[in-house]
Amino acid sequence: MNILVVEDERNLADAICHILEQEGYNAEAAYDGKTGLAYAESGLYDAAILDVMLPGMDGFSIVRTLRQAQNDLPIMMLTAKTSTRDKVEGLDCGADDYMTKPFEAPELLARVRALTRRKGEMVIDAMEFGDLSLDLETHDLSCGDASAHLSKREFDVMRMLMSGTGRIVSKQDLLTRVWGADADASENSVEAYVSFLRKKIKHVKSKVEITTLRMLGYRLEVVDQAAEAR
Repeated sequence: MNILVVEDERNLADAICHILEQEGYNAEAAYDGKTGLAYAESGLYDAAILDVMLPGMDGFSIVRTLRQAQNDLPIMMLTAKTSTRDKVEGLDCGADDYMTKPFEAPELLARVRALTRRKGEMVIDAMEFGDLSLDLETHDLSCGDASAHLSKREFDVMRMLMSGTGRIVSKQDLLTRVWGADADASENSVEAYVSFLRKKIKHVKSKVEITTLRMLGYRLEVVDQAAEAR
């Protein structure tokens, strides 16, 4: 399970990631609000721990932006503010839980378990775009009765593209979110995996295409094949 931690105090963010990883989660940190929002929009995370006071964009604004876009990522707000007013604002803007600093590791883990259980109750096991369906458990990409299995990296790229709901995803975003700190990765790596995915989309006979927008990136589009034939 992938957990996003958005916290500008790097030592604290790294400590939270360490606590989560010891418990078996995959955890990744972002250290400012705008980066945190971009990560949260990627579709690669199962829950987020989000500080309120962040440079670039505060936590409340991040939650509001996600909820306005119908993004139901489970979110726990984390802040040093203890007033009831701040807690109410956090929950009213769309957060699922609220925890104040300082905190103990057992409480953090208990709240994360509760947060991810709530997502599990929603039974979100697939993503869809046009006639394509991506199974989040098996990593199978399907269209009707036809299916193709995706590798872990193909799956992560496809999940980002599908989570954008037609939004342009840049090569740099894909490099950052999918390859991370892999020193051997380059834009050529992104192009190669997009090519792999195009072949698998063609194999399942989908009307969806991965469109390249020069100097911008990629996005999914539904192509009217009958119109193209004319």
